[in-house]
Amino acid sequence: MMQLITPFQTISKSKKTIILVAWIVLLLVLWFVGTSGEKHLFPNPQQVFKGFSELYNEGLVVHIFNSLKLCFLSIFLATTIALLFAYSWPIPLLKPVSEFVTKFRFLPFTGLSFYVAMVIHDARNMQIWIMVIFLTTFLTTSLIAVVKDIPQEEFDHAKTLKCNRFEVLWQVIVLGRLDYVIDVIRQNLAITWMMLVTVESIVVASGGLGFLIKNSDKFMNHGRIIALQIIILLIGLSLDWFINFLRRALFRYSKI
Repeated sequence: MMQLITPFQTISKSKKTIILVAWIVLLLVLWFVGTSGEKHLFPNPQQVFKGFSELYNEGLVVHIFNSLKLCFLSIFLATTIALLFAYSWPIPLLKPVSEFVTKFRFLPFTGLSFYVAMVIHDARNMQIWIMVIFLTTFLTTSLIAVVKDIPQEEFDHAKTLKCNRFEVLWQVIVLGRLDYVIDVIRQNLAITWMMLVTVESIVVASGGLGFLIKNSDKFMNHGRIIALQIIILLIGLSLDWFINFLRRALFRYSKI
């Protein structure tokens, strides 16, 4: 028992599983007990299960696919743009541009969405580009940090192999850090998924999980809101697991 409360103690996988299951069971018990009375702040399990049923009958699967499509398209475009900024960061002429892009991550949603709406009138394209602009700033920041963390020994090794400056850029930064790029995408996926639901709740014309949350909140249907939160959490965890699995499958000897 002391092992379970000792800092930095290594325990077996079976014990880790037992601990996880125990916490989940405790959470479920607290949920059932805490919502058993007539007055409760949190919706009870029956209300949440009813919310799942109502959402499914209202086309939940279609809305999930709309959100996933928006997520994948946005992160693909944002990653492509962010990689261009990150890979041009070592070039003195372009370095200030890459550094400047990273500063935009402090801008709020509201101001940007106003100007994007002035240029783009289609709801789906508006959602995509709001997402792309914000994601690009975060991804560029993370990818530049990856480049900065490359040990000088790797650059020196490439130079001893008679690589010119552009070959060093290609071999050490581009090819040598592909596994890090996938991990950066995985780390920023939580931001992507959170922002996606927020953007969909702002621009509701094209549906999605954000649209469902906004409608549920409008009618004070707390059972549906919690059901949607559970769905969003499970999808986010699944995407995180898949990207991590993909990284380990493609780069089996990566250091991360």
